[in-house]
Amino acid sequence: MNTSSEPGWIRFFPPSAWLAAYERRWLSSDAVAGITLAAYAIPVSLAYAALAGLAPQVGVYGYMLGGIGYALLGSSRQLAIGPTSAISLMIAATVGALAGGDAVRYAQIASLAAFAVAVLCFIAWLFKLSVLVRLVSDSILVGFKAGAGLTIILSQLPSLLGVAGGGHNFFDRAFKLMGQLGHIDALVLAIGAIALLLLLLGERLLPGKPVGISIVALAIVVATVLGFPAMGVPVTGKIPEGLPAVGMPTFGLLEFDDLFPLAAGCVLLAYIEGVSAARSFAAKHGYPLDVRQEFLGLGAANLAAAFGHGYPVAGGLSQSAVNDSAGARTPLALVICSVTLGLCLLFFTGLLTNLPKAVLAAIVFAAVYRLVDIRALMRMWQVSRIDFYAAAIALVSVLLLGILQGVLLASIASIVLLLARASQPNVAFLGRLPGSGRYSDSARHQDVEPLVGIIAFRPEASLLYINAETILDTVLIALRRSPGIRLVACDLSASPYIDLAGARMLRDLHDELAPRSITFCIVGAHAQLRDLLRAEGLADKTDSGQWLRSLDSVLGDDHTGEAQRPA
Repeated sequence: MNTSSEPGWIRFFPPSAWLAAYERRWLSSDAVAGITLAAYAIPVSLAYAALAGLAPQVGVYGYMLGGIGYALLGSSRQLAIGPTSAISLMIAATVGALAGGDAVRYAQIASLAAFAVAVLCFIAWLFKLSVLVRLVSDSILVGFKAGAGLTIILSQLPSLLGVAGGGHNFFDRAFKLMGQLGHIDALVLAIGAIALLLLLLGERLLPGKPVGISIVALAIVVATVLGFPAMGVPVTGKIPEGLPAVGMPTFGLLEFDDLFPLAAGCVLLAYIEGVSAARSFAAKHGYPLDVRQEFLGLGAANLAAAFGHGYPVAGGLSQSAVNDSAGARTPLALVICSVTLGLCLLFFTGLLTNLPKAVLAAIVFAAVYRLVDIRALMRMWQVSRIDFYAAAIALVSVLLLGILQGVLLASIASIVLLLARASQPNVAFLGRLPGSGRYSDSARHQDVEPLVGIIAFRPEASLLYINAETILDTVLIALRRSPGIRLVACDLSASPYIDLAGARMLRDLHDELAPRSITFCIVGAHAQLRDLLRAEGLADKTDSGQWLRSLDSVLGDDHTGEAQRPA
């Protein structure tokens, strides 16, 4: 565990905690989980590497090296690290244009991107930037995932149908695909459809089991026996044996302006997805998750991938669910998974030669279709339109602009929507609840007693520069609609913070009321609020003795407008 009482480097090295508390009976569980995760990772990593436009073995490198890096510095005990669908598509969409058709340069840029992701993660850890990532709302993520899922599915349809495909964005790809429907290869379609059907059935009937590796093995046997390669069915081909060569990434391939957006987009995606998954498993198993430490874990995973000539990796919910359901108790399961994958690279890559690419496309399809969460979008439409609009912005931006530009635009949209929400706070105009000294929002409780000659309002948000003018306008509109007002009371009990603009707004409200002989009082102000109100001179304009009091203690039983006015 990471606690502030732990000395020095131990706080930043999670294995020092879980290894010290490790129980021998956990070893069998971690071993089974590691081998199971490796069986899941092989077909998925091959498919995601193809999606990223890289050699198949590069995907395996990501799982093998990324898992070791995360096990050293990550704080989750069940999170599994490897290539993800969204990052793979982002690499394909971005690196291709930067590589200029050079396959070697393409692979080098992908590894350099992983190194840049590691650097950005370490910087984010150093400056405690986890709070900034939280600005991306859940609604934005729902829309982004839906857009990414649709984009990935469309990118795999040509391999499932046996056509060429093509196009630069979602709609261009869809248009070109429609023009190629007359050239569908029936055999490739049958292979992909059967594989997809088996994957979906396995997911439903055998949840958490590595069904993918069984389907891959079956597909290889059938393809070899029936001679699919000779029939023109695209297959994986020979995968080089051996472990990845360890070395520094090739620097100087790109200018900073070209590399930074790609790396920043990968960090944003990787951190949000990884922390979301890690939190769910930490809550399930009852241990604390250090969200800041996750930057170190993610950085170490990507640094290891970069030195092994892999591409950016992240923690994902699907592979982590496999790891957890197989019994993982600690990150030792990731180390065992990496050892298993290393043995496969050394001795068993020749078995994958005749694996049909349509099967890999089916694996990607089965892994990402759940990203398109129609039910969540419909619920947003019913419950909160502003959340639905946020999700729609993210979805459309991904479809139109691509994964990288889409996630960056969605992040900006998330911040803009957050500010938009804060700029339109609810201002409750209060009435007295019958038979009590309590006050409530007149718009929400029809049975409250109106305060004759009094306007009592309660801003239900902090008073900030982005909402001060809105609050002032709302109160002045209510004042114009209510003749005979002699007292305006501002209840700040629901305002945890106030800035200079908020304090000046209250001063401006007093100055609007004073010429009309309307008394203005402030109640329910917390300590920080009182300091700022005093600094803005409101103690000279209102009775500061009332700032600490409740609304009822100021109005008392006299709610006819005869409350005592300050001198």
